[in-house]
Amino acid sequence: MSPLSHTTKESDFIKHCKDVIKSLGVVFGDIGTSPIYTLSVIFLLIPVTLSNVLGVLSLIVWTLFILVAVEYAWLAMSLGKKGEGGTIVLKELLVPLLKSRKHATWVTALSFIGIALFFGDGVITPAVSILSAVEGILLIPGLAFINHYILIVTACVIAVLLFVFQHKGTERVSIMFGPLMILWFFALATSGAMAISQNPVVLQALNPWYAIKFLFTSGMTGFLVLSGVILCATGGEALYADMGHLGRKPIQRAWYFVFITLIITYLGQGAFLLQYPVAKLVLYEMILQQSPLLLYVLFLVLSLLATVIASQAMISGIFSVVYQGITTNVMPMFKVDYTSSKLRSQVYIGTINWTLMFAVLFIIIQFKHSHNLAAAYGFAVTGTMTITGLMMTLIFWYRRSMVKMVSASIVTGCGLLFFLSNMCKIPHGGYWSILIALCPLSLILIYTSGQRKLIRSSQPMPLDMFLEQYENVYNAAIKIKGTALFFVRDIKMVQPYVMQ
Repeated sequence: MSPLSHTTKESDFIKHCKDVIKSLGVVFGDIGTSPIYTLSVIFLLIPVTLSNVLGVLSLIVWTLFILVAVEYAWLAMSLGKKGEGGTIVLKELLVPLLKSRKHATWVTALSFIGIALFFGDGVITPAVSILSAVEGILLIPGLAFINHYILIVTACVIAVLLFVFQHKGTERVSIMFGPLMILWFFALATSGAMAISQNPVVLQALNPWYAIKFLFTSGMTGFLVLSGVILCATGGEALYADMGHLGRKPIQRAWYFVFITLIITYLGQGAFLLQYPVAKLVLYEMILQQSPLLLYVLFLVLSLLATVIASQAMISGIFSVVYQGITTNVMPMFKVDYTSSKLRSQVYIGTINWTLMFAVLFIIIQFKHSHNLAAAYGFAVTGTMTITGLMMTLIFWYRRSMVKMVSASIVTGCGLLFFLSNMCKIPHGGYWSILIALCPLSLILIYTSGQRKLIRSSQPMPLDMFLEQYENVYNAAIKIKGTALFFVRDIKMVQPYVMQ
C-alpha cells in the first residue's frame, strides 16, 4: 500500500469519527437526556415493586429497540432522497408509486398531519428537557429553599441562549456540543453500571417476557404506563429528520453507542429504585448517592448543558423539515441561510427559530413543572411515529421489499398502541400538542390551497374563450396607445395573464 493511500484512508477515518461525534451533539441530545425524567414520571403512576420495575425496564429496552433502532435507525434511514429524510421525503417517495389519484391525496394529507405533529413535538420536547434539568438544583443541600419561579426563569434563560446561537449553524454548534455529549453519556454509563453491580437482578429486564407479562397482568394501568414509557424515545424521530445535516452512516454508528449507554443507565436507575423506592428525581438522587457533593454539582452543570444540546436535535430537525417543505412547494418561501459550504441541507431559518423560541418559553411558563409537561408529551411523537411507519410499510410493499415491509408493519402496530395510550393524555395537557400542530397545519393547507388556485388560474385557455374575456376587459379598461407584444407557445392556447 502506498503512503498516499494509507494517509487518505487515515484522514477518511478521522473525518468519519468527527462526523460521529458531531451527530452526538446534533441528533442524540433529546433521547440522551430522557433518562433525567422518564422513570421519575412512570413511577408517579405505579408503586415500586420488583415486578413493576422489571416490567417497565423491559418495556423501555424494547421500545428503544423497536421504535428507534428498527423504525428510524434501520427502516426509515434506508429511505432517503438526496441524503435527506423526514415525512416530506417519505411522501415524495410514496406518491409516484401510487396509481390512484385519490390514494395520493390521502397520503399527502397524512404527510401534512405528520409534519404538523412533528412541530408540536418540537416545542414540547425542549421545554420538558430543560425544565427537568433545572429541577435537579433543588437536591443541592442548602438550595432546597429556592422558589420554583426562579427555576422557571432559569429554564427560560437557558432556552433563549439556545435559540440565540442557532444562526451559527449546525456544523459549528455540533463541534461544541459533540464532546460534551460524549462526557454526558460516559457519566450515565458509569453511574448505571455502578448501580447494576449492586443489584444485578435488573438484567432480567432484557428479556421481553417481562414487558409482555407486565402489560397483560396490569390491565388498564399497564396500558396507561405506555404513555410514560414513550418518554424514553424522546427525540427518536430526529434521527431521520436530521439525516440531511450529517449523513446516514455517522448517525447510525453513533446510535449503537447511544443505545447501549441508554440501556445501562435505565437498568441502573431501576436497580437504584429497588434500593430506594421513595426516590422522586431518580437519576439525580442516584448520582447524589453515588458521589460526593462536588461531583454531583458538576454532573448537574453537565446535565444543564446536555439539555441545551438536547433541544438542538429537534430544532435542526424542524429546520430540515421546513426547508424540505419550501423546496417541494408545501410551505411558503421563508428566508433561508445556508450555514455550511459542504452540505446544502444545513440551514438556518430565522422566522422558524424565533417562533419556536417564543412557543417553548410559553410552554415552560404554562406548565411550570417537568412532570406536568410529561403529561402533555407523547401524543404528537407517537402520531408522527405511526404515520412514518404506515408510509414506510406502503413504500416497502410497492417496492416488493417483503422483509422490511413486515418489519415496518410490526413497528406501525407498536406505534399505534403507544398512540392510543397517549390519547388518554389529551385532557391532561396533550391538547397542547394538537393546538401547536394546528398552526403549521393551517399554514400548509392555506399555502397549498393558494398554490393550486394559482396554477389553475394560470392554465392556458382556448383562443375563443380568451377573446371573449379579453373583449370584456378591453372595453372596461383605460387604454394606453401603442402595441404590446406577448410570446405564446401556441396561438390556439393563450395564457390568461395577457388580458390583464
